[in-house]
Amino acid sequence: MTEPVSSIRNLGPAYEASCARAGIHSADDLRALGADAAYERLLKAGSRPHFIGYYVLVMALQGRPWNDCKGEEKKALRKRFDTLVDRAFDKGRSDLEATLNAIGVIEKRND
Repeated sequence: MTEPVSSIRNLGPAYEASCARAGIHSADDLRALGADAAYERLLKAGSRPHFIGYYVLVMALQGRPWNDCKGEEKKALRKRFDTLVDRAFDKGRSDLEATLNAIGVIEKRND
């Protein structure tokens, strides 16, 4: 039996629902992807970028408390987060357009 995403410490039902929208349906799927690839999928599926949500995911996959990220580690994670957002989050689309894009109904704009 597969464990749900919410079985991972710090990730609850809301995170699990976001993961499901991104095609991540189990804790094993999430672990196999890793934090960066999973967060990129969340963004491409229409989740709004949120730095705390990103580093909570990183800490969760490391088995650490969500608020354990501090100092230089947090600064480094912020750089990774910014890179992911620049690459995967389309700021020019409405929520509806982002959802349609995520399911392949419309193409990504190149503007």
